[in-house]
Amino acid sequence: MDPNHSTARRLLAALATAALALLALAPSAMAADGEGLYGRADDKVITFSAFAVMAFFAILVIALSLIQLRLDNRKERRKQDLERLGS
Repeated sequence: MDPNHSTARRLLAALATAALALLALAPSAMAADGEGLYGRADDKVITFSAFAVMAFFAILVIALSLIQLRLDNRKERRKQDLERLGS
């Protein structure tokens, strides 16, 4: 048997065992009457966290759009420079 195959098989078995252990322990970790690390989740906490998620994705879309715009402008400048130097 290939040594890489046995190593991969052992790694897969270890990951599966760890995943099953985490799934088995998850209910007891969340059994504190719905109270997480932050504390009791009331309507105000949920509303502000939802606003934070919406703001994060809006800022992410704007930032990625600006990056794409700069990269497109750079690509167009390079094309124009190549055409100008090539002709």
